[in-house]
Amino acid sequence: MTPYSADRSLYGKLRRRMARLVTQKPATLSGLRRPLLTISFDDAPVSSARDGAAVLKKHGVHGTYFISTGLSGKDSHLGQYTTADDIRALHAAGHEIACHTHTHLDCGRASSRDIAQELQRNHDALRLLGLPSPRTFAYPYGDVSPAAKGLLNDRYLAARALHHGLITAGSDLNQAPAVGIEGQCGEQTAMTWLDKAARTRDAWLVLYTHDVRDNPSDWGCTPAALDRILDQARTMGFEIVTFEAGARRAQGLPLAHAA
Repeated sequence: MTPYSADRSLYGKLRRRMARLVTQKPATLSGLRRPLLTISFDDAPVSSARDGAAVLKKHGVHGTYFISTGLSGKDSHLGQYTTADDIRALHAAGHEIACHTHTHLDCGRASSRDIAQELQRNHDALRLLGLPSPRTFAYPYGDVSPAAKGLLNDRYLAARALHHGLITAGSDLNQAPAVGIEGQCGEQTAMTWLDKAARTRDAWLVLYTHDVRDNPSDWGCTPAALDRILDQARTMGFEIVTFEAGARRAQGLPLAHAA
């Protein structure tokens, strides 16, 4: 697949900024004994489901995989996307399977009707695999509109975007910040944000990547880099949680039981 480029025009930037002002779901994160960290994988190429999951297993933690079931098994610039067997295996291992629309739809440009159809198709496909309904979402390309936020508000506990930042009390969980472990500077960027989170009271840091392989794409990282990041996080005392678990903690909700 050819890489798609989200709207980077002035209009697109203004739309994303305007979206931050509406349909907010403020976090009430407080009273943490240690900072939270989430490791998430967008699109879930096979390498993230296998090599990435192996790194998480080494550290005894679980991650969140934002899945677009309509891409399952297809080839792309990120490598092959996860198959149904990969997705089932991730769920069986305790990882969160979350929603990324069915076909990786640009929610900043799409109509509410198209977004709703995509969410339902992804939901139905995951249910057919025997998985529970996804409780969290990530915007493909990080692109968002006020209409998309309004549609997602009651469907998911939280929706993750791509702008950098920490989740603290008052942060909008309908457009939550995240930091990419991607590109040549991805590992150092992640380490910098780990340090910021460790020095911030009641902070939750969400990291994301795509492929996890020795020669990653510009949107991925190596297994060794992911391993070093997790080593550092554990040394710094982070509690490593799935995105759903973090969203529940950020709203004072009980943790969900496995379905």
